[in-house]
Amino acid sequence: MRAQRGPVPWAAVTRGALAAGPLLLAALLAGRASLGVVAAIAAMLAGINDRPGSRRTSIRRIGVPALAGAVGLLVGSYAGAHLGAFALTLVLTGLGLVGGGISAIGPVASGTGTQLLVTSAVGAGMPLPDPVWQTVPAFLAGAGWLLALRLLLPTPVSRTGDPRPGRGRGPYRPDSRFAPRPDKHSDPRPDPRPEPRPGPRPDVRLDFRFDGERAAVAEVYDAVAALLDAAGTEHAGARRAALTAALDHAQDALAGPRLRRHPSSAAERRLHAQYAAALPLGEAATALAWAERTVPKRAAEGPRRLAAAVRGNSFAGPLPAPARTDPALRALDAALLHAAEVFDRGRAPDLHTRRRSVAALVRTVLGAGGREYALRAGLCFGAAAATAQALHHGHWYGAHQHWYWLPATAVFLVKPDLGPLVSRVLCRAAGTVLGALLFAGFAAVLPRPEGLVVLVAVCGALVPVAARHFAAQTTVVTVLVLALVMVGGEPQASAGRIGETLLACAIVLIVGHLPVPGQRGGGVRARIDAADAAAHAYLVHVLGESDDRAARWTLRREAYRTLAEARAAIARAAAELPALARHSAGADEVAAVLERLVDTTTACAVHLDDTGRLTPRHTERLAALRDELATRRGRVGRSRTLA
Repeated sequence: MRAQRGPVPWAAVTRGALAAGPLLLAALLAGRASLGVVAAIAAMLAGINDRPGSRRTSIRRIGVPALAGAVGLLVGSYAGAHLGAFALTLVLTGLGLVGGGISAIGPVASGTGTQLLVTSAVGAGMPLPDPVWQTVPAFLAGAGWLLALRLLLPTPVSRTGDPRPGRGRGPYRPDSRFAPRPDKHSDPRPDPRPEPRPGPRPDVRLDFRFDGERAAVAEVYDAVAALLDAAGTEHAGARRAALTAALDHAQDALAGPRLRRHPSSAAERRLHAQYAAALPLGEAATALAWAERTVPKRAAEGPRRLAAAVRGNSFAGPLPAPARTDPALRALDAALLHAAEVFDRGRAPDLHTRRRSVAALVRTVLGAGGREYALRAGLCFGAAAATAQALHHGHWYGAHQHWYWLPATAVFLVKPDLGPLVSRVLCRAAGTVLGALLFAGFAAVLPRPEGLVVLVAVCGALVPVAARHFAAQTTVVTVLVLALVMVGGEPQASAGRIGETLLACAIVLIVGHLPVPGQRGGGVRARIDAADAAAHAYLVHVLGESDDRAARWTLRREAYRTLAEARAAIARAAAELPALARHSAGADEVAAVLERLVDTTTACAVHLDDTGRLTPRHTERLAALRDELATRRGRVGRSRTLA
């Protein structure tokens, strides 16, 4: 129920203002109001998916759901025009099963499933005067327009480089102010650090192509510094989780779709190299946090300077050298040396991602989590569609011929990845009531259609800000959609929309708490199983003492990413009513043990790199975690455990 906080995303606000409103205005001037409504709806849905990140990832985040939305509009339009009520309900229920199943794959797939179902409801329940071969391209044009704005418009702050004379030059060199005192582990040989080599200074120009990637990589270095500061304190666990989130975000930002297999520009290759250089730093910082010992403050200064260099698109400059008194600190120093060299003359190494095969995606959809998600979404969507058609044929809507609102509302309510069920229902009901009342007031005083066009543009600009809370987003979207359908010729329908929303809330609450075949909590168990398998693969690789560090970093990233996904699913499930929350009870304890196991595996990897053998503390901790995991894992459900 809490709202997210943060700065106003002015770039997204600008795109929202330039999307639905101008599209609707252009269509009205051309005398094609109905096509303008379709394009504006597509732009609105694309605006909901327009989240912070890189431009490259926005292609997938906005484009893939838009394609699914076009398919849903096509299927819904044909089914609504040629099928009876019973057959249409079966078709929409089948689409609900498909949309729910694919939503279990991940966030982009969830948005894809949502748009598939929403547009199929719109196509079937809001018949348009234009033929389908015109409405589907209009929908794609509306989404493509917002995507084009996302790719082409510069962000408010996009100047890279440091224009001050003498700044941003030169590769790594140790800063004498932070030079460590000699100790028994010091190397008496000459310093192997590379000599400064003159090179071109990064351009100081307006370059906004990689601002999202640059910010994401810089956040990784900041998260490493924060973890080093928290080592030995009670905040270390939260800072390690923040580092995982930053690495996941940067990895996604850099791994977006591309025409070529490898980065084609020097700036992008440099960012890829800087991201890869952060992985050994994060590994060393995790090992230091696992040791539960505080580290000198100067240890965090190096990653912070690297973060500033990424943001400024400059060279690293002087970096403080940490003391080399134990394996983890020596690993940190070596990682800083490597990062400094990469910042000077880096190339584009692998992003250390493990791509899921088609077979793995199919297993996710058909697994316990996908089946539970699909069944819940299909039942809710089908029941809402059947109820809406019954009301439509019974003339409950009166002068209103559109019945899309009820099933479309059920789609947004039944999505488990949007939050706990009851809070979604309460927020949706409150947001719809407020939005409908606001629109009723606006419709009474605004001139038509120009006043409604302005209202659509204002609501489009507010969507990115309102996305911080489900009730606020519902309010804005309700006003926007009611304005659009009124421009398309539907009379004012605020009271009816409130009634349909409350009915959809009741349907989702009832269906959402009904017993279903199979074991409940399948989504949480599927995430735990994935984290279990990833942790097992990482541990086997480390204990096998392989020299392939790239494979080790890939496995470590997979282990921490799956753990973060499991944690998020567990937190959502725990916030449900007791009737649903009890099915995932104990999963948070299993995830906590898995996190400690992966942290211990990382500490083992760092120690093996330095000494070639493990200490009794490492082996005893691994054995204890293995036993604890086997005990706790059986309390959540039967599955393979680490042995």
